[in-house]
Amino acid sequence: MSERPFLVIFDCDGVLIDSEAIASRVVAGHLAELGWEMTAEEARSCFIGMSLAPMLELIEARLARPVPAAWMNALVEKLILAMDREAEPIEGARKVLEELNARGINWRVASNSADPEMDVKFARTGLADLVAGRTHSAPRLAAQGGRPKPAPDVFLDAARAEKMDPEDCVVIEDSIPGITGAVAAGMTVFALSQHGPDDILLEAGASHVLRRLDEVLDLLPVPFEAPA
Repeated sequence: MSERPFLVIFDCDGVLIDSEAIASRVVAGHLAELGWEMTAEEARSCFIGMSLAPMLELIEARLARPVPAAWMNALVEKLILAMDREAEPIEGARKVLEELNARGINWRVASNSADPEMDVKFARTGLADLVAGRTHSAPRLAAQGGRPKPAPDVFLDAARAEKMDPEDCVVIEDSIPGITGAVAAGMTVFALSQHGPDDILLEAGASHVLRRLDEVLDLLPVPFEAPA
């Protein structure tokens, strides 16, 4: 990145909100109703970073039959309820966001989650005040013809909101679909991976792997200051 102004774009789940294990448990339990038995860890591996539309396609392909609309609607309701009860912030999330504000660095959130689900997660974790007006949802974009990750659309939407060029954006992601989408958008990607392995994240296009979210503060350029 150059010394021009830049934008930091965060994924939501697994980056700001520690929600992946919760979602995986709910999805695995709900899939059992359709006859597809899997563990929470298997659900995480299979669906991490996916939005509901491609997830539905995968499920129907595996089952070789359509999934009732009522089943999918019930899954969304279960996810929202579980997040409202259990979601926690990723360690250091508030510190990082507040430090970016203190440094005068613009940031946004770009997620495959729908707005109601993000709202519940951020309210539960006490981050709602910080993220207000900064979130970009792939399902919201879908109403305008947009596509979820691994397409770049939600990242480009975040960049447009700040009038930033993609090459001046840093994305923090934890999933292959997210990394793929950010790379396709022409952005620099840092992968957050608390436990590894790193190779698959780097092969997908991440330029650096973070073990803790607050490590990003040491990797960002010095904030740009316009001449007086």
